[in-house]
Amino acid sequence: MAEPTAALSGYTIGVTSDRRRDELAGLLESRGARIVLAPALRIVPIADDAELRAATRACLDTPPDIVLVNTGIGMRGWLEAAEGWGLAEPLRAVLSRSYLVARGPKARAAVRAAGLQDQWTPDGEGYEEVVEHLTARGIAGLTVAMQLHGESQPEYTDALEGAGARVIEVPVYRWAPPTDPAPLHRLVDLIAGRLVDAVTFTSAAAVQALLRAAGPAVDPVLDALRSDVLAACVGPVTASPLRRHDVPVSTPNRARLTALVRTLVEELPKRAVSLQVNGHAITLRGHAAVVDGDLRPLAPGPMAVLRALATSPGRVLSRAALLQALPRNADEHAVEMAVARLRAGLAVPGIVQTVVKRGYRIPI
Repeated sequence: MAEPTAALSGYTIGVTSDRRRDELAGLLESRGARIVLAPALRIVPIADDAELRAATRACLDTPPDIVLVNTGIGMRGWLEAAEGWGLAEPLRAVLSRSYLVARGPKARAAVRAAGLQDQWTPDGEGYEEVVEHLTARGIAGLTVAMQLHGESQPEYTDALEGAGARVIEVPVYRWAPPTDPAPLHRLVDLIAGRLVDAVTFTSAAAVQALLRAAGPAVDPVLDALRSDVLAACVGPVTASPLRRHDVPVSTPNRARLTALVRTLVEELPKRAVSLQVNGHAITLRGHAAVVDGDLRPLAPGPMAVLRALATSPGRVLSRAALLQALPRNADEHAVEMAVARLRAGLAVPGIVQTVVKRGYRIPI
């Protein structure tokens, strides 16, 4: 069990990324969090894909005036594929003569690792900034090569073409559903049931994949993300699909996994309920209560009862009222069992009082 003082002890966090899931999960677990691994997508390299080769040949035949590098992995994959075709040096020469735009620090690092020099990077890593910058420069009659971020982005392609540019889309990799979809569907159920405290996303495509996986349950999932479940995204581009659904999103100042973890460390404790009961300090954290500094993990039923009582300390809640906090198909006997387990889990007498013939309360 994690040390009770660990920043994320008592919290359950869903991880939807695939490529760096172990790294992100390790960072969160080292801070005490319980992790639910549920890759929403997997990256499928297409180094042998005819579309990528055709796009590369188009860049060589008609050298682009501007090249938009969206991701570090995409830039590296493009050059590696070109090397396999014997086209790496011609491609590198074409890129070196273009106006290179790197959409973020990872893309910029990949450009420079290839011995190339980027000319501009947006402050916020957003596509809108890129489009505004390029159209302000004037792109009528110019050719823009856009390395895709897993899938086509017609709204930005259309904006560039609307400004008079010819756009070559470069598909270096594509997204595919996870090999095993069961963990993702389980995470959807946990979000809808508010049994996770936060969900992390490292790509907009992963957000969209989770919402698609929700199917008929998408409204309960969005309701949970708007209230009890924190959506944490690595950057503003990743966050954009959720913001379009009016979901509040927490993002770090820099698009880094370590910064994303720091955001969770800062934001989740702010959502915790804390109170003093009979001289004891109690804080509710996800699936656990911290009692006088000691972490007391609780099952979902007892935790739900504690959370309901803690939201109205001093108020008596009937068994029927507490029944609403428990999973469906529970009865009033289940409430009594949950209260008994809650008292045993807290291991401190007097936290949950019985009010004869009325119900239960937390005294104040």
